[in-house]
Amino acid sequence: MANVLIAGCGYVGTALATRLASEGHVVWGLRRRPDALPSSIRPFVADLTVPETLQALPPGLDFVFYTASADASDDDSYRAAYVDGLRNLLNALDGQRQPLRRVFFTSSTGVYAQSSGAWVDETSPTEPAEFSGIRVLEGERLLMGGLFRATVLRLGGIYGPGRTRLIDRVRRGLAVCTDGPPLYTNRIHRDDCAGALHYLMNVDRPDQIYLGVDHEPAEQCEVLRWLAAQLGVSPPGVEPPSGSEVRRHQSNKRCSNAKLVASGYVFRYSSFRDGYMALLDEERS
Repeated sequence: MANVLIAGCGYVGTALATRLASEGHVVWGLRRRPDALPSSIRPFVADLTVPETLQALPPGLDFVFYTASADASDDDSYRAAYVDGLRNLLNALDGQRQPLRRVFFTSSTGVYAQSSGAWVDETSPTEPAEFSGIRVLEGERLLMGGLFRATVLRLGGIYGPGRTRLIDRVRRGLAVCTDGPPLYTNRIHRDDCAGALHYLMNVDRPDQIYLGVDHEPAEQCEVLRWLAAQLGVSPPGVEPPSGSEVRRHQSNKRCSNAKLVASGYVFRYSSFRDGYMALLDEERS
């Protein structure tokens, strides 16, 4: 069994920590406020942006999963979460001579700026134009240039239990399709985020970078219309893109999970249909 630290133990991190603890691993969840952690996870109260709180990490760590996320959608928050916090933790791990086997980092498909619906994989150019992708990519490079063996999982849009905003918008008739060429979206269910990280932890020599998305990049309006049909409500209307929507959707690509699948990981929810149907079934029950 391994000693594991989940740094930034939030939505994905808690799901992963629960899985690992159920297998008998010793798991610490690093959070500023540990009240919401399940009893199977050992709390470690710290703030990744405050180096002094990281001076006495749990000893003898085998694996670290950095699953922190930004507190707000601005450059300062992204830099704090994905660059400064990561740097502080890596410095602390090095200073304490932790015998790590590997550090895992949850990155984002936002590091890709492709805008014409092209397929991308782990070898595709990463030239983000938005601050979010720029900071996440900066964190990737910081980790890859460090002392520890590292693996990055670039996650698509995460949904799952408790994250039903899209369902709610469709149900209330607030969701609209954007007129124009196909706009592709890439998703992954929270349980597959945790599942992929868990799986890669047990791979003897995982690669440095994997894309964490389901099997089916889906056109935005296809998802909305499918949800409307399942909910028994009117399909969304079609509207021209506003200026803010054009900026928000500059990135338009289809992400391939072929490398992760070839490594041996088997998805629980292979498409948005599987994942959202599970959420809808849970609602109905």
